[in-house]
Amino acid sequence: MSATGASDRTAVGPGLLALGVSHKTAPLALRERLALPEGRATGVLSELVAGEAVGEAVVLSTCNRTELYLHAADPVEAESAALAALSRQAGIPPTELFGHLYAMRGLEAVAHLFEVAAGLDSMIVGEAEIQGQVKRAYELALVEGVTGPLTNRLFRDALGAGKRVRTETAVGRARVSVASVAVELAREVLGDLAERRVLVIGAGENGELTARALGQAGVSTTFVANRHYDRAIGLAQRFGGEAVRFDDLPHELTRADIVVSATGSPHQIVGREELELVVAERAERPLLLVDIAVPRDVDSAVRELPGIALYDMDDLQREVARKLSGREAEAGRARVILDREVARFADWLASLEVVPTIAALRERGEAVVEHVLAENAGRWESLSEADRARVEVLARAVVRRLLHEPTMRLKRAEEGSYLQVQAVRELFGLEPEGAELDAGAAEVTDLATRRRLRPG
Repeated sequence: MSATGASDRTAVGPGLLALGVSHKTAPLALRERLALPEGRATGVLSELVAGEAVGEAVVLSTCNRTELYLHAADPVEAESAALAALSRQAGIPPTELFGHLYAMRGLEAVAHLFEVAAGLDSMIVGEAEIQGQVKRAYELALVEGVTGPLTNRLFRDALGAGKRVRTETAVGRARVSVASVAVELAREVLGDLAERRVLVIGAGENGELTARALGQAGVSTTFVANRHYDRAIGLAQRFGGEAVRFDDLPHELTRADIVVSATGSPHQIVGREELELVVAERAERPLLLVDIAVPRDVDSAVRELPGIALYDMDDLQREVARKLSGREAEAGRARVILDREVARFADWLASLEVVPTIAALRERGEAVVEHVLAENAGRWESLSEADRARVEVLARAVVRRLLHEPTMRLKRAEEGSYLQVQAVRELFGLEPEGAELDAGAAEVTDLATRRRLRPG
């Protein structure tokens, strides 16, 4: 990203872009294809900043969203590059993302990230897990060296705003999570869970949240399978369970009443063919599978097998919409806090852009004077050199007087609005696409001609 030229230096606000999909815009089948676990996220970050369009980048990928936050010299080119990167990762043409993908710029992108960090854009309004996910996404970008002044401030402020919401409102105090909703769903389907045999696949964050929710539901024994057996042992010990090796998963599936799968695997863990063998050994005992992983751990085709009930994230989303709509009232108080935090960020943006915008405005005025004088140099044959000098002085004085008030208002913009700075840039054509002067708009006829053309 260029560091020279007024237009480049002042592209901070307009150059901010957020692009992605979420549970609100895309079905699970698409979200899982766009999911970017850490390894793939690193590749996308490197790909984006390797080009000319993107200078800073952060990738946020959770079970319910995949979003790219970019600072770009050219937002249009950056959006195209981001769309291409996502479609390549998903292995689908970009056209399949149309209608599901959202793109936001400037303060709209800022407000969106603040809402995400506060849990207001989550499937479960106020969920606490998203705060940690935003933090880890930012830390990964930091480690990869692809952040910069804008994204560093943006993500620090977003995390701070999210913390304020959780501290000053009750939006997240019920501690409801995807895992707790999954356990509640299991209790609705099967009744009392205390005597049920539960298998948790995955020992990451969601596996831990599931184990905790199961314990609160009265389940005394939780069997945890994970590719990293040591992590499975640690989780099982913490929650009074028993760790089983991943190779023993088929055997454990024959014994379980409930399976909650929550791995970060890019591939399916439980397929239809494997589960057909399990069903044959279960002697018609029903099995409830709750898949809270994205990408999904369980083949959706297992729903066709006898005795199998499968719920995935789309099913849980419907459950959440039915039960937790009451949180929206408290979310209103949270949004008041976020509006203030976004305004603070906007003031910071304005402070960055005030000085270069004033310089660009003055340069624009001088350019207009030079252009008009040069264009009309041959039309004033009757003027003496002294008169020409007076015309030039007059023209420069008019421009200075005209720009005085906008300049003074810009100097006060550090206490005002980022939008005010951007309005000046747009109105006076200070963006790159507005840099060329209209050659036909500044013609000045000579004084003698004006006298001849005057009526009467």
